[in-house]
Amino acid sequence: MPTYLYTKYFEEQVLKKRPYLKKEWCVEVVENPIKSEPQEHNRYRFWGRIPELDNRILRVVTLDDKDHT
Repeated sequence: MPTYLYTKYFEEQVLKKRPYLKKEWCVEVVENPIKSEPQEHNRYRFWGRIPELDNRILRVVTLDDKDHT
């Protein structure tokens, strides 16, 4: 199982704006996306459904190594 790392932006900005997010949900989306695609600036986007959030779709953006959220 890969170890995921989190960017300073994710730790200090994203989690501050969305304190309900759980890192385990981000990992689940990256490992089992319903859709993924490359993004500009060496990033990847993943989408996944989160049952704990009433099946809402969570979008996770990683660096192109797909290990940094």
